Amino acid sequence: MLTLDRKTIIMTNNKFSNHMAPVIKLRNVNAFQKAMKNLKCHINHVIAVNVFLVSFVYLSMECNAQSTPRRSLLALSKANHTLAIVDPATLKVIARIPVGTDPHELVASSDGTTAYVCIYGGGSFYEINIIDLVAQKPLRNIDTRPLFGPHDITFVNGKAWFTAEGSKSVGRYDPATGKLDWSMGTGENRTHMIYVSADAKKVYTTNVSSGTVSILVDTLIQPGRMAPPNAKPREDWMQTVVPTARGSEGFDVSPDGSELWTASSEDGTITIIDLASKKQSGKIDAKVTGANRLKFTPDGKHVFISSLQTGELTIYNTKSRTEVKRLKIGNGAAGILMDPDGLRAFVACSADNYIAVINLKTLEVTSHLDVGGVPDGLAWAIRP
Repeated sequence: MLTLDRKTIIMTNNKFSNHMAPVIKLRNVNAFQKAMKNLKCHINHVIAVNVFLVSFVYLSMECNAQSTPRRSLLALSKANHTLAIVDPATLKVIARIPVGTDPHELVASSDGTTAYVCIYGGGSFYEINIIDLVAQKPLRNIDTRPLFGPHDITFVNGKAWFTAEGSKSVGRYDPATGKLDWSMGTGENRTHMIYVSADAKKVYTTNVSSGTVSILVDTLIQPGRMAPPNAKPREDWMQTVVPTARGSEGFDVSPDGSELWTASSEDGTITIIDLASKKQSGKIDAKVTGANRLKFTPDGKHVFISSLQTGELTIYNTKSRTEVKRLKIGNGAAGILMDPDGLRAFVACSADNYIAVINLKTLEVTSHLDVGGVPDGLAWAIRP
């Protein structure tokens, strides 16, 4: 690789400067013309060198640019306001793309080409950034008004579903039309995290300050007795509110879809909800104070709970409902992402400015990943 160092550039400029000195001392036209000819040659030389240098740097940048892997780990940095694209095979950051102020959660489209980033602002902002993951650049922003405070987001059935904490609601964005096409209020305080079933017929949210879980079901309503003879069934969303514990925030649904587990940051308990009956089926005094996120392992055998207060990662056996291990992985643990292959988990340690990589077989920290200051939201982007 050819490089031009500072010394080379100074020498080139000195040749240019030194040749100008005789011009000042000229006393006749011939000498002046000769000097000007030499000066022109040196000017052309300097221009050629600079053009070459600029072209070379540009081409070098093009050659060094790395394409987005087919399977990518996405991570948000709250401090740097960036989305990092990471190669999960090497754990190297491929690209960093600017996003808005206060990014919290994100998701990739089903085809893995586009990311949607919620710009939260403590419930006051109204923006979702759309990012082109292949071209590695921002595309446009979704104005979510009248829904304020988009926080968590998922992509199901070709649409992006998100919580709007500031409006006590959930909303839905249709990329095909470029519009918000549905929303529903929960009436609960701090509607924060979201899960949508694969058939897009059920939506679950945690309502942090109310200490509840909302179960929203797309229901077919039959005509009543007083309806006209030609009345047809209509669709409507019905809500069931299940009490949990104040501070319930992070939650997940078991891989078989039968249970919902959520952890409370205030009293450290885990509440278990039977999704068939839509009722609480158990509570564990897990002592996970400061609980932030909760995720099932791909095989459904364990749940991981991160604590933003203690920096611990607590691991529970889902069958026996007993603690398996408690790892001190930093000073404050937040977002959790499971690797679908069942080998690793990624935990954002926001207070420590790194992501801890956990081996799911040994349940030990194997490495750390730097994606920028105050990492939090994590997601997978997988192209077919």
